[in-house]
Amino acid sequence: MLKILTLSSLYPNPVQEVHGVFVENRLRNFLRVSGAAARVVAPVPWFPLSGRRFGHYGALAEVPRFDERHGIPVYHPRYLMIPKLGMNLQPFTMALAVQPVLRAILNEGYEFDVIDSHYFYPDGVAAALLGRRLGKPVTITARGTDLNLIPRYAVPRRLIRWAAEQAAALITVSQGLKDRLVDLGVAPDRVTVLRNGVDLATFRPADRAAVRTRLGVEGPVVLSVGNLLPLKGHHLVIEALAGIPAATLLVVGEGPERGALEALARDRGLADRVRLLGRVPHDQLAEIYSAADVLVLASSREGWPNVLLESMACGTPVAACRVGGAPEVVTAPEAGILLDERAVDAVGAGIRRLLEAPPDRAATRAYAEGFDWDETARGLNVLFQDVVGTTYWG
Repeated sequence: MLKILTLSSLYPNPVQEVHGVFVENRLRNFLRVSGAAARVVAPVPWFPLSGRRFGHYGALAEVPRFDERHGIPVYHPRYLMIPKLGMNLQPFTMALAVQPVLRAILNEGYEFDVIDSHYFYPDGVAAALLGRRLGKPVTITARGTDLNLIPRYAVPRRLIRWAAEQAAALITVSQGLKDRLVDLGVAPDRVTVLRNGVDLATFRPADRAAVRTRLGVEGPVVLSVGNLLPLKGHHLVIEALAGIPAATLLVVGEGPERGALEALARDRGLADRVRLLGRVPHDQLAEIYSAADVLVLASSREGWPNVLLESMACGTPVAACRVGGAPEVVTAPEAGILLDERAVDAVGAGIRRLLEAPPDRAATRAYAEGFDWDETARGLNVLFQDVVGTTYWG
């Protein structure tokens, strides 16, 4: 039986139930298709004091050292992270924290065949360091910011290149991210594109009328989902709403821009038509998607935007900026439209276009059904089998 050790700081935990849920979903579907076994090591930053009164890091201090999710053992070692100052050190502090956990797992008799790491920096670099020390092949999956933003910094860029040379296999979730790796000097034939899928059982159309009644909304409904950060473009959607009379905007997510978004809605006279719903449990998102007429993704950068597939699986078309993997997700009229410009006017025009001439919701759902997890899971099984027993140290 193939034995996988997944290493990723992007993984759900009792404090962050949707953090890196796409990594968990890929692993669970791989195990379903392959019959393999898995352990997960999901390091979290060390913080001396626990409790949410100490903010984000205080909350993370409450993450248990060991957990089990969907029958998969999950370990949460602590690593030293100095916000804003210690970026260059993070792969090394992470590797230092994770190494004794991996050795303990091996000593307990779980002789894993491959280290399956996610997010190139710091996780992928840490995995490459550990793979060399333990004599295990390493795969690294790139997911977005790790290649779209972090390589702008000199030291991380060098370490990302080094890790790519050490890995037995490299995976990206979109062609766009593969192109980024190639731009960094990686040979194209060393990179496999294995896109994220969508959980078609969780994300399916709900009774729109009933959901809208529960939410207390009527008329056109626009939805924007993502952390409340400038790069997600929620502010652009709020601005665009001014030109769409009678429409209601629902915003799902939490983050530091909440106050600014609320103020923007008030300043534009839209406070009664903009509702910030905060963080919504992942398994409850399907109802929110189903209530909407259109989902807008106005991001400045993305890897593989899972929200697009989740929305379409619920029958709701999307209007997405042409960034990252979005052009690979939205390829047919029933899926929605791509916005050629990340600007208020373009966002507004895209929303109006879908409100005036929406695709058939059943056709949108049928389009999403082409993105289930099975193809990716089978591709992973082949890739992991190929690297077992190999080393690739540059």
